[in-house]
Amino acid sequence: MNKVIMTAEHDRLDEARLKKAPWKKWGPYLSERQWGTVREDYSEGGNAWDYFNHDQARSRAYRWGEDGLAGISDDHQLLCFALALWNGKDPILKERLFGLTNSESNHGEDVKEYYFYLDSTPTHSYMKYLYKYPQAAFPYANLVDTSRGRSRQDFEYELLDTGVFDQDRYFDVFVEYAKASPEDYLIEISIYNRGPDVAELHVLPTLWFRNQWSWQGSHERPSVQQVAGAAAASVVKATDAKLGERHLYCEGDAPLLFTENETNTQRIFGVPNRTPYVKDSIDNCIVHGDKDAVNPEKKGTKVAAHYRLSVNPGQCQVVRLRLSDVAPATFASANGRAGGPFGGPFEETLQTRRKEADEFYAGVIPASLGPDATNVMRQALAGMMWSKQFYHYDVDKWLEERGSDPFKATRKQAPRNDQWHHMYNGDIISMPDKWEYPWYAAWDLAFHVIALTLVDLDFGKQQLGLMLRERYLHPNGQLPAYEWNFGDVNPPVHGWSTIFTYRLEKALKGEGDVKWLKSCFQKLLLNFTWWVNRKDRTGRNVFEGGFLGLDNIGVFDRSAALPTGGYLEQADGTAWMALFADNMLEIAIELAMTDEDYADMVLKFLEHDAWITSSLVHVGGDTGMWDEFDGFFYDVLRLPDGTAQRLKVRSMVGLLPLCAATVFEPGVLAKYPEITERFEWFLEARPELTTAFHDPRKVGVRGRRLFAVLDESKLRRVLAIMLDEQEFLSPHGIRSMSRYHAEHPYVFRAGGQEYQVGYLPAESDTGMFGGNSNWRGPIWMPVNALIIRALLNYFAYYGDDFTIECPTGSGRRMNLYQVAEEIARRLASIFLRDSQGRRPVYGGTKKFQEDPHWRDHILFYEYFHGDNGAGLGASHQTGWTGVIARAMHLFATTTSEQVLAVGTKAAIVETISAWGSQLAAR
Repeated sequence: MNKVIMTAEHDRLDEARLKKAPWKKWGPYLSERQWGTVREDYSEGGNAWDYFNHDQARSRAYRWGEDGLAGISDDHQLLCFALALWNGKDPILKERLFGLTNSESNHGEDVKEYYFYLDSTPTHSYMKYLYKYPQAAFPYANLVDTSRGRSRQDFEYELLDTGVFDQDRYFDVFVEYAKASPEDYLIEISIYNRGPDVAELHVLPTLWFRNQWSWQGSHERPSVQQVAGAAAASVVKATDAKLGERHLYCEGDAPLLFTENETNTQRIFGVPNRTPYVKDSIDNCIVHGDKDAVNPEKKGTKVAAHYRLSVNPGQCQVVRLRLSDVAPATFASANGRAGGPFGGPFEETLQTRRKEADEFYAGVIPASLGPDATNVMRQALAGMMWSKQFYHYDVDKWLEERGSDPFKATRKQAPRNDQWHHMYNGDIISMPDKWEYPWYAAWDLAFHVIALTLVDLDFGKQQLGLMLRERYLHPNGQLPAYEWNFGDVNPPVHGWSTIFTYRLEKALKGEGDVKWLKSCFQKLLLNFTWWVNRKDRTGRNVFEGGFLGLDNIGVFDRSAALPTGGYLEQADGTAWMALFADNMLEIAIELAMTDEDYADMVLKFLEHDAWITSSLVHVGGDTGMWDEFDGFFYDVLRLPDGTAQRLKVRSMVGLLPLCAATVFEPGVLAKYPEITERFEWFLEARPELTTAFHDPRKVGVRGRRLFAVLDESKLRRVLAIMLDEQEFLSPHGIRSMSRYHAEHPYVFRAGGQEYQVGYLPAESDTGMFGGNSNWRGPIWMPVNALIIRALLNYFAYYGDDFTIECPTGSGRRMNLYQVAEEIARRLASIFLRDSQGRRPVYGGTKKFQEDPHWRDHILFYEYFHGDNGAGLGASHQTGWTGVIARAMHLFATTTSEQVLAVGTKAAIVETISAWGSQLAAR
């Protein structure tokens, strides 16, 4: 059992889990973009981006959620707090992040702001955020117009390119939160003027209630109003029937501006307002000088404190607030001494929470990592914590409101999700990116959990269980994909994340949560059966699934009808199912060790594994996905006339079969010898199966068995291609497509048209799947994580005797642990300073590479340039890119000897490895 150093934050996690104190009730649960989402879209054609755009967001009340800058809310998003700013030049208040819609940008939707998640504990007892705000007018129109004029072959036009940060004329706005108690949030906003001249800034911390009353007639309207009672502070009382009373204390004599969180219907729809005080009234008051726009009675459902600051160059000014359940009259006694909501106790609590955050992460981040690697890992985990969001979507109600009630004969056709009317989402969920992807994606979430469990095992388990609840999982067993199309098909990686999380808890606590594992297994059985029944067209264990998360990787749009007719047999779809079967087998074995009722499930998944694994290599003598001449896997196109051909694109599609590899300890076979007998009979009756894949009857190191698509010969051939620097092996990880296609693009001709796939190491040159991601060359963290997992499983089976050249042709031989470690090292190098002090993630952006106020703030992009490692796509997708924290942790705490000794448990049992010492030396 691992030794965990207990800290104050661990105590809070325990209290939250045991429901002794609601430490997680408040957190960074606001979205960073609610506009342009499917939830808010009531258009006829489903054009979410145009139906509710950024320009409308300041004036139009949301239906399903709220957004804000550096914001927080309670866990049902009843009451929200966020920051608003005005530099005296912008046409609007800066209340939310700005970005381009899918049609405005040459590479799909993209946030055009600079902000950083610097720190957060898992209970959000301490959080820190940085926003960089220009002192010149924000170039809204410039960004839109210039981006629209660029082609898909051009780079994106970024905010730095506009010159708005020239001469460092901007503010660094740091926002820190610290909990004195679960219901008492201290807020400190520190504003630094980085420019050469005195600059004015209006700071407007804003508190408001999410508008439920406009859509729910019986909902009791909440209120905010000014009250007296605290010395040297302006005070707001917020009252809600469910939440009770809260008070916002604003240090100093700050004017309070009140309005309603109601749509400005006059501006949006040309219809007179039902109240003179609307959502954008504070904007009208500050930006346009309309003092009558706000309520003189000092009440409403939205309020902002107005701080007008003049900041000298290089200097800092501080604004303090406190959002608390403690009333003014009782504040002194609640603090235990005089001082009101601010003063000495405020600063002491803030310092204590900073110190406790350091202590917590000192126990998470291996001591062997150096300062730079420690900073990278901590910010990766901070990004995971900040990316939590209250996600609210009642699909049945949404369909009803748009006239698409599935049970009414006169219903209108909904543009999406009308088969998912059972869904009710109203939970805190880990988002891929709270601006670009402010909605969950099932397969992303499975990867999030791999990193999340480094700091909050309970939250990781809750997230996995949530997707399997009846409010999410379709009655037919399908997991929801994402809000744009819940019925789309994501890779089935939920089982892998589930068994990983179970084993982690077992290692930490000495026993696993068997009840939770059983519950997950039963629901995953439904999902596995859905795959077998829906995505195996011919019943030969050859699976389809459409794009399967790999967007533009194929010759065609794999989710659309093929221009040739016929269908695709997908190497990745079948490989994903082989891995799913592996994971279900792992779970069944774990459960069978303490409950014999699961022994038959072990045999069931042994057989599933054999059928699916063999189908990747051998399909009854017909054209299969394995190409013996090339030593690689390809999708197979089956045409209406019965002919078939391989689509010879060397891509991640052909590497994923390598990932379907899982090692098994001998325990269950010793406990249930009849399983061995029955499985051997199964294989002996079908000798053709084991000629196609690794024979699981062969015993490896320490009596282990291996279920894998690739036998040793095929494994060597695929690895030789994967580890070739002219093919897949980049200086920064494994590419999604072979560099071979830079000089040799794959061309397919059909119906008088030519379809071409070439190596594109940066952004996509097509509009396929919105054009905002690219699987034709860049490095993607999640699939690299699966490759590392597979290599460690192979190593646990083959041991030190299996070596291979890495890189191919270098003459340098490595065992498979060393290969996995080398890939992890290359991945980590994306974020770490190199010998010249430059971080590959920031490419040629001078500001990020050289400026001391920028260079150590890390962005965890969606994917990375296949040759130089520069960050691409969504800039804050800490979600699955956050798995780099798990990779860094793994190889800083695990040795090859340990993997051989304990097998798959090695990923979660800590020692000290040489890799961590090497990073520390760097």
